[in-house]
Amino acid sequence: MNKLIKKIISVSCLTLFLTPLICTNNFAGAEGENSGINVDAKSAILMEPVSGKIIYEKGSHEKLAPASVTKIMTMLLTMEAIDSGKIKLSDKVTASENAKKMGGSTMLLDTGEVRTVEELLKGIAIASGNDAAVAMAEYLAGSEESFVVKMNERAASLGMKDTTFKNCTGLPIQGHLTSAYDITLMSRELLKHPKILKYSGTYMETISEGRKTPIGLVNHNKLVRFFKGCDGLKTGFTEEAKYCISSTAVRDNVRMLAVIMGAPTYKVRNRDASMLMNYGFSKYEAKNVIKKDSTLDKIQLTGKSEKFIYAKACDDLNIVVEKGRDNKITQKYIILEPKTKKGYKKNDVVGYCEVYVDGELRGKADIYTDRDFKNGGVFDYLKNNFKNAFDKAI
Repeated sequence: MNKLIKKIISVSCLTLFLTPLICTNNFAGAEGENSGINVDAKSAILMEPVSGKIIYEKGSHEKLAPASVTKIMTMLLTMEAIDSGKIKLSDKVTASENAKKMGGSTMLLDTGEVRTVEELLKGIAIASGNDAAVAMAEYLAGSEESFVVKMNERAASLGMKDTTFKNCTGLPIQGHLTSAYDITLMSRELLKHPKILKYSGTYMETISEGRKTPIGLVNHNKLVRFFKGCDGLKTGFTEEAKYCISSTAVRDNVRMLAVIMGAPTYKVRNRDASMLMNYGFSKYEAKNVIKKDSTLDKIQLTGKSEKFIYAKACDDLNIVVEKGRDNKITQKYIILEPKTKKGYKKNDVVGYCEVYVDGELRGKADIYTDRDFKNGGVFDYLKNNFKNAFDKAI
């Protein structure tokens, strides 16, 4: 065969009956209720970002001004350009007069100042620099106006139906609106680029190279310092928008994403976001279903002999499940045909194992072979000869 094909080998479902957790905190209530949660902000939403499940919402589709939370889309387009190879973190960017004249929060760029893409990302993620955001927009698209077109196109592709971007900063302008729900969509997408958390989770940073006076950056998101596990993503404030935040934190391999819009004070914003994330952590837990280098299963290679391999896991895999629920977990092995006629050698990656929770894909783990085998028509004879492999891992 001259092209890569997938041989999908399904295994029987493994149903896990998790011991119900008895809640003793103030958030306990019937399923579908959120008793004990009192969000003062105009709009709010709490999401488990791996599954995309919404745990709590209040006015989540109300169109509101997002202030500097807008910069999540600016960072998303930047990270996509980096990860696709279009640009590099080390690329040099020259700040324009247009970037320098931005009001509001800045990283104090001078006209003609040269900074790297990474330094501008720090300026956006940590200090919410409007100058850094415009400099980045101009570098990626030639002008802020052209970049805003790309922002709206990306928003549409993510299903952000409540959103219209007018600039890349969030500075006040008529018609620049989004919703808490839409912010979770672009925040969830940004989390697929985990490098951004290196910047959004930094509390203080100094940029001094090439400057007589160093640039001191202090994170506007105080939760990265005071809320356990918080590593992003973006705050915002204008008189119109009031206090907003897209906040995320991870504890014990569980990540939560909370968005607050229109809070009357920054203290209320931080309290509401913290309360929602704590609630989420009380409802979800991570289960280790695959351990690195563990033998997942025996794969019979042909129907004419006893040839087989043992599929082994390249990495650990944790999945996030709701506490106190019966979770049906399904495994699916996908074996890839070798790229060469020689087949596979010992320790080569031969495919991956997908793990589903209640029919939804929650994670993948690459698998490798424990021995050599040749590509002698092997894939015409692959058989379903698997046993449940995760019962001892959970």
